[in-house]
Amino acid sequence: MRIIPAIDIIEGKCVRLSKGDYDTKKIYNENPLEVAQAFEAHGIEYLHLVDLDGAKSKHIVNHRVLEQIASKTQLKIDFGGGLKSDEDLRIAFESGASQITGGSIAVKDEDTFLNWIAKYGADKIILGADAKDEKIAISGWEEESDISLIPFIKGFQKKGIKYVICTDISKDGMLQGPSFGLYRKILEQTKKWETRITGSGVEDEEVLGIHLIASGGISDYDELSQLAELRCEGTIIGKAIYENKISLKQLENYILENGVS
Repeated sequence: MRIIPAIDIIEGKCVRLSKGDYDTKKIYNENPLEVAQAFEAHGIEYLHLVDLDGAKSKHIVNHRVLEQIASKTQLKIDFGGGLKSDEDLRIAFESGASQITGGSIAVKDEDTFLNWIAKYGADKIILGADAKDEKIAISGWEEESDISLIPFIKGFQKKGIKYVICTDISKDGMLQGPSFGLYRKILEQTKKWETRITGSGVEDEEVLGIHLIASGGISDYDELSQLAELRCEGTIIGKAIYENKISLKQLENYILENGVS
């Protein structure tokens, strides 16, 4: 399971929110590059970078922060927040994003989102499936919808999406543990079986499904192994790092012991 620390950006600063509420903003570092470099120094290879100003403004805002981190580290960055147009996407990739995450755009302008998958490939485009009470939330979580989470994911799975970040909003930033039950349900209901013939002519069944990235509520080091046992492909860790619930040294050891980054 990949370890993916998060940096959320407001006005160029590294912040965290609780349950997506902008009024709960807490600034942890005024220099996101310093934070990213500390992650990299502990053997971490991936970063989840969220443009919270962009999510609120409905267009990319903090691409300079993305560009700075991408040019001064080797981190593979997935970038999200306010990506609504082809121009936003162009700026994100030219600024150094390895992948982008689209959430609201997949709800409000599905054709554009599907065109992104067709143009850039399913390995580059992540579906952001953020939910409260298993209903999709959009626009920086300021809007709720009546769209059910799992059918939403399965619909895009049929249309080629491979990677899904699922955040349970009720858990985000609360340090009360992730939604194990929800992730188990998603993985079970998106599982596919494919029969293939091995080199010796024996039929073998392989499980195929989405690459689910868990997000929200991580509060304890032991929860990482529980998410890995569920077969989550990655986990995003934010506040637990900033509040010293999980140390970067622990994450470094996890990576060394499990051969993942």
